[in-house]
Amino acid sequence: MNRVHAKLLLIAAAGSLLFSNSVVAQDSAYTPKILPPAPRAARVRIMQGPELERADDKSAIITWTSSNPGGTDEHFGVVHYGTNPIELGDTAKSHIRLNQTHSYTVFRVRVEGLAPRTTYYYTVDSMEGNGRSDGVNSPVKYFSTR
Repeated sequence: MNRVHAKLLLIAAAGSLLFSNSVVAQDSAYTPKILPPAPRAARVRIMQGPELERADDKSAIITWTSSNPGGTDEHFGVVHYGTNPIELGDTAKSHIRLNQTHSYTVFRVRVEGLAPRTTYYYTVDSMEGNGRSDGVNSPVKYFSTR
């Protein structure tokens, strides 16, 4: 048997071992554990931000870190924004899944459809997948598009 044949035989044997292990894993009695919702936090506080991550002429990304709000794993980061600081009638939100084992959650929300060279004011919040707010109260901040 020459070296090429020996290499091919070795590769085939390794491949069959990998395949047989994956079949065994699929046939095992493993069932993923679905955790119940975490207890809701009594108070959610912003630990960092909110702040502008980046902005161009038509969009922006707002980011912040809050204490873990608990509740359902399905959550949304929410940005309320507008061109008047007392009328924040537009909303952008971004889906996130909470990690119950973390004490904090990082939110990033992309705000789209903005006008160029315009100042926007915003506040942030987060909410469960069912629409229930986590009660985050951020100060009104602002950014400008290019």
